[in-house]
Amino acid sequence: MERNDIAEEERPKVIKDDSTDGDDGRAEGDKGLRKIKKFDPFDVETAQFNSHQGHSSNQNLPWGVIMKLAIQSIGVVYGDIGTSPLYVMTGVFPNGIKNEEDILGALSLIFYSMILIYMIKYVFIVLSANDNGDGGTFALYSLICRYAKASLTPNEQAEDKEVSNYHLEVPSRRLRWASAVKSLLENRKAAKYLLLFVTMLGTAMVIGDGILTPCISVLSAIGGIREAASSFGNDQVMWISVVILILLFQVQRFGTQKVGYSFAPILSLWFLCIALIGIYNFAKHDPGVIRAVNPLYIIHYFMRNKKDAWISLGGVVLCLTGSEALFADLGHFNILSIQLSSCLVVFPSIILAYFGQAAYLRKHTEDVASTFYSSIPKPVYWPMFVIAVLAAIIASQAMISATYSIVKQSVALGCFPSVKVVHTSKDHEGQIYIPEVNTLLMLACVGVTLGFKTTLQLGNAYGIAVVFVFTITSAFLVIVMIMIWKTNILLVILYILTIGLTEYVFLSSVLYKFVDGGYVPLVFAVVMVTIMLVWNYGYRKKYEYEFENKVSREALVTIMSNTNIRQVPAVALFYTELVQGISPVFNQYVANVPALHSVLIFVSIKSLPISKVPSEERFIFRQVEPEASGIYRCVVRYGYRDARMEQQFFEKVLIDRLKDFIRNDGSDHGMAMVNEARAQKEIGLVDEAIEIGGIKYLMAQSEVIASSGSSCSKRFVINYLYSWLKRNVRQQEEVFGIPHKRLLKVGITYEI
Repeated sequence: MERNDIAEEERPKVIKDDSTDGDDGRAEGDKGLRKIKKFDPFDVETAQFNSHQGHSSNQNLPWGVIMKLAIQSIGVVYGDIGTSPLYVMTGVFPNGIKNEEDILGALSLIFYSMILIYMIKYVFIVLSANDNGDGGTFALYSLICRYAKASLTPNEQAEDKEVSNYHLEVPSRRLRWASAVKSLLENRKAAKYLLLFVTMLGTAMVIGDGILTPCISVLSAIGGIREAASSFGNDQVMWISVVILILLFQVQRFGTQKVGYSFAPILSLWFLCIALIGIYNFAKHDPGVIRAVNPLYIIHYFMRNKKDAWISLGGVVLCLTGSEALFADLGHFNILSIQLSSCLVVFPSIILAYFGQAAYLRKHTEDVASTFYSSIPKPVYWPMFVIAVLAAIIASQAMISATYSIVKQSVALGCFPSVKVVHTSKDHEGQIYIPEVNTLLMLACVGVTLGFKTTLQLGNAYGIAVVFVFTITSAFLVIVMIMIWKTNILLVILYILTIGLTEYVFLSSVLYKFVDGGYVPLVFAVVMVTIMLVWNYGYRKKYEYEFENKVSREALVTIMSNTNIRQVPAVALFYTELVQGISPVFNQYVANVPALHSVLIFVSIKSLPISKVPSEERFIFRQVEPEASGIYRCVVRYGYRDARMEQQFFEKVLIDRLKDFIRNDGSDHGMAMVNEARAQKEIGLVDEAIEIGGIKYLMAQSEVIASSGSSCSKRFVINYLYSWLKRNVRQQEEVFGIPHKRLLKVGITYEI
């Protein structure tokens, strides 16, 4: 929305009567403004945002745009699940096929796992649990926190009121369940910590998936060259894979849109080829494998193989790898585009490929170790090899893109150190690139590839990462069903007993292979969760210190009445994380620099547990000390998916909104003419300050240490781990794009 349009909606003429409720959109906006005038704007609850859950923010796009996004999504989202036929059969039968009927049992397991978890759970249920069009573990977490006061983020705890869009109108059993879950999350601190910990664990597993996906996909594809050139050993395959992985991460900087358009034709060709080869093998070798649609073959498979059948589930689950990418990458596209491409292209092609491989194995059981390449007709082997290598490279893109999205959400909610987020598309804000994360993923992928060399143990590690994410997503989804959707409890129980139970059976199987490579994602998750917990702990403790030591109104009056403090004509933006009161950094500044700018604005950049904040509701102002003109507080509210304004535009919008606030504040009193004159005087003061001195920036250069008497563990976490993280991540001025020539830093030590 244009700035002038926004300002027009906030004219003083529409906020005369506090008791009048408007019926149209303008009156609704006026009511929000009246709230800002009547109450402390830093206590305004986020419920006023138009942020209904379960609807993508771009669901009403034209069909042309939806089809365009559907095509792009093929190149970005489905590479992982699309290339699973490269290694699934090998993972199911690592020791060979003992009974031909086992092929039908395994195929039946794959078929129903794809239907139950990929199609029903992810395509038709989980995608609807989005947070204003954004998906992923943190999107579910923020959605839950908006409907129950369950967040441990300092901003939420310190100043936001409870946000919940449901009311217990009828004492029905379903709403009583919702109320009980909501009450548990709000009143039990242990439940809040558990929710945050599980969120971090899920995030770490998704990032781990983003590391393992490129490794197993590329190694599997390159390994096919040994079918035609037996002189190639594991070492040659490994080094070729490393080179390809490095090149893949180098092209990420060009953005999801360019990568998607480049990869979509290749992936589309891949899906077409595996479908055609599947049909060919099905017709030529054994059309009887169609019997696998009968789930009785699963029962017979377990009766014959018992423990071995249970262990083989660790291979079956590999057919579902990449399902989470549909949800995590939702912010890059929209629900309908992903559902269309899943139903019309991806699912049919993959199912045909598996049925074709099963038909081939019924006649060639000895080829199970290289099922995919052995089942390719000889005349098209080399073209298919090239396409497979390209598809495997693209498979990595799905989880890489998902990793960017989930890291950005983590940063916005105070659970990850600050990183640079580059928005690579003007049309779709969800398409991003994070240089630091890209580099770390590349180094981790190269390390894992060099360490494992082959796909056998790598598949064990991969399975654990995938199934952990499945179970965490299901746990959050059950909370959403009960508390937000208010789903009939019988349907919730049905979900738990079918999809939920299936996933926990898969989890028990993959954990059996812990020592055979399965420890890798868990070790990585421990490291990532430790970083996130340390950062979140230090972030919350620092905020609590500021809140407890904020400048009182009396101290502010004393400072303002001090004749020894000079006034400098300029507008100063004093950045602080505190959204209630004035940061103790201000006392430190006045003690060392006995001068104040003629217009002083305390600016807090606040991330809300919501995907997007409407631009017209981004800024909230208040005059800190009405008796003394020129001192204001401003909270700038962002959702975790919002792009930050460029600094030059930010300055202009902030000053315009400040002037609108002064005008509206002046018209909200009985003595209209007197207040109008005062408003004009204050606006003139702002204009004069900008003209003479311009806009300056003030910011804390903080050191955080544990207070004396703290335990050894607290001193270690704060003085070493948190301090080390804080020194080695992007500083606030870099994140906000503040010009160094106009920045003054104030040193302060926080003893927490």
